[in-house]
Amino acid sequence: MPLLTQNKRIERVSSTAELFSKYPHLKESAKQFVSRSPEPVDPKQLLYIQQREFAATTPADNSVSVLGSDDATTCHLVVLRHTGSGVTCLAHCDGSSTWTEVPLIVNAVTSRSNPAKEGRLELHLVGGFDDDRKTSHSLSLSILAAFQKQKEEIHLETCCITDMNDIIKDGIHRPVVYGIGVDVKTGHVFPAAFTCRGPTEELRSARTFSGGQMVEVYDSSRELVKIGPCRWTPNNGMAFWLSQDDETILQYLSTSPYAEPAHFVHHIKSTIQFLLDHPTADGLFPAGQPHLYRRAEDGRWKRV
Repeated sequence: MPLLTQNKRIERVSSTAELFSKYPHLKESAKQFVSRSPEPVDPKQLLYIQQREFAATTPADNSVSVLGSDDATTCHLVVLRHTGSGVTCLAHCDGSSTWTEVPLIVNAVTSRSNPAKEGRLELHLVGGFDDDRKTSHSLSLSILAAFQKQKEEIHLETCCITDMNDIIKDGIHRPVVYGIGVDVKTGHVFPAAFTCRGPTEELRSARTFSGGQMVEVYDSSRELVKIGPCRWTPNNGMAFWLSQDDETILQYLSTSPYAEPAHFVHHIKSTIQFLLDHPTADGLFPAGQPHLYRRAEDGRWKRV
């Protein structure tokens, strides 16, 4: 089925500029989206999604009110919601395997939605900027093409990507919006800022850094965050990066060295240190069991 906007089929385009030229209402809504200040999100209501992760839940969830993710430079943040069931999914896509990731996102919503419920699938895309390597452009087009190939009819509501999420500061292109949240009760999507990226932030980052693919991190039926089990191989050569200056790390370990948030280098170094401290993941997952976290009374995720 086609990807739609204002109930009209979106034609295949060769650039994001062509997309916004053909569908000017998407350009106008993107302008409105980037004009809004990021809203702080209460960690006690949040399920944070890291790079190459996705999660889906329903409005009846008592543990999660907001799905959120940030630190997206060339990455794209994808929200898919069924208006009838209210089932909402958020994914953080980096282009590693877009064509296999998009079906996972669609299935996460459709499998939790009652087919008898009236409503439609609505898509919100935010992320990327006008980067020198055109990584964002390629990912924008891949995600749009992948959604066009799904058998479900999907309506593109927000498209704040690449050209429309770009700003020039001190002569350097950067994203305007780095993070978003979506209210799982109402479906409201908004620019967001986060102070908490857990649970077990370093373990999850290590999984992605060592080549882990897109994975679902939430069991909505039990309201449990589920991490792992993961696998990686020892790599003592990574210790080299811990002695390098910030500029070197940015140039070699980022797709967008001049647009990263201030904490990027610290995040990379702490992830590498975690991998050096745990040369394999085997000891982190006794008997191959995942880490499970439940929302505690104080609002924090507590391991169970």
